[in-house]
Amino acid sequence: MSVKTREDIVAEVLKEIQEGIPFDIKPYKALSERLSISEEELLDIIREQKEKKIIRQISPIYDTKSLGYDSSLVAFSVENDRLFEVANIINQHPGVSHNYERNNPFNLWFTIAVPPDSKLGLEETVRILAEKTGVKKYVILRTKKFFKIGVKLNVKGADKSKEEYREKKEAKRKLTEEEKGIIKETQFDLPLTERPFKEQAEKLGLSEEELVEKLKQFKEEGFMRRFAGILNHRKAGFKANGMVVWKVPEERVEEVGRILASYKAVTHCYLRNTNEYWHYNLFSMVHGKSKEEVEDIVSDMRRETGIGDFYILYSTKEFKKVRLKYFTEDYYRWEEENA
Repeated sequence: MSVKTREDIVAEVLKEIQEGIPFDIKPYKALSERLSISEEELLDIIREQKEKKIIRQISPIYDTKSLGYDSSLVAFSVENDRLFEVANIINQHPGVSHNYERNNPFNLWFTIAVPPDSKLGLEETVRILAEKTGVKKYVILRTKKFFKIGVKLNVKGADKSKEEYREKKEAKRKLTEEEKGIIKETQFDLPLTERPFKEQAEKLGLSEEELVEKLKQFKEEGFMRRFAGILNHRKAGFKANGMVVWKVPEERVEEVGRILASYKAVTHCYLRNTNEYWHYNLFSMVHGKSKEEVEDIVSDMRRETGIGDFYILYSTKEFKKVRLKYFTEDYYRWEEENA
């Protein structure tokens, strides 16, 4: 029987925390038992990986749409010598979570969200950002259907295997004000302590058991996608970040979307709207340790789907990547200052 190396154990920890943190008042103890290591060793590994910036955060991953927020992917066409200036202005909006330079005439790509009671709304917010930055040409690429969302990276390299397609769950009701308060308090990085929910529960006037049960309920109802660790894909060795856009006939969208989403190497897969400037309707995100690794997987996808009209948009610079903060006043302050 082979003995596991430290590297093997670290890889298992990174895999397991991406799969999900147990809903337990002592989640690290429960997770360590699942991994057959001590809680102390598990916490040491997590601390080490955080110091190396491989683990970005361990927290609930709430579903933006289910919380009532309006969001979209947006692409700006920016003069190359103004990219930093424009990206900096865009990044000041609290609803911008990701912002990348990509290899296309539409070279600045960002995701943006606005709260349910935004006075401006998403389109007007983007128009103001375009006006503030002097950008004349841009596209708002709204999601028409989710096929997959869930970043789970195999630290040993891109995984060419496939998995069963699963429909994304969306919440069927609205949150109460008390529930919004719970989300606001729990959306931050989980402390590396034996009972990490203790302080949060005290602030909310709940017992630890009540808080954990509520988080579990959020997951079951679709308000939360996962409660998991998020890796910094670049620090984890995934240098090639390929957003593959496909031009798929309308009658084949459902079939092709399910095929692409079944690839483990695909972390996101969406059907988006098209317009006069943008004709690719299906988006699939593939992370690889090299462009060759990404293109090898995309080649398999092309062969299986028969779709030959596609383009790989590589991110060449990361201007912003953070988790959205929900139910904060920052959104309203931005609107007051910029409307």
